[in-house]
Amino acid sequence: MQIRDRVKDLIKTGGEWISSIDLENAAIGHPAVAAAAVIGVKHPKWQERPLLFVVLKQGRTLVREEILEFLSKQVARLCVPDEVIFLDSLPVGGTGKVQKAVLREKYGGVFD
Repeated sequence: MQIRDRVKDLIKTGGEWISSIDLENAAIGHPAVAAAAVIGVKHPKWQERPLLFVVLKQGRTLVREEILEFLSKQVARLCVPDEVIFLDSLPVGGTGKVQKAVLREKYGGVFD
């Protein structure tokens, strides 16, 4: 048995479970990515889908298609997010952890 993620950070899409941590780690593997966060957002067909947030390293550029192509070689096809949002920074709490609740509140209806 392996514990991969906290329950609220797991994403259930079409009956399959996706680990947000696995996706974040894969995204951070791209040379242009400084930080990444993934949340599950409601989807009309698949129940939930992953939404990727990316902060770029200073002086680097990256477009949606490039990061999705990169991820498609790192994770299973069903795990590749449908959308990518580029941010200047991720919301971080006092302990230094990304505040995914803030991201869910602001971007949770992206597929509505």
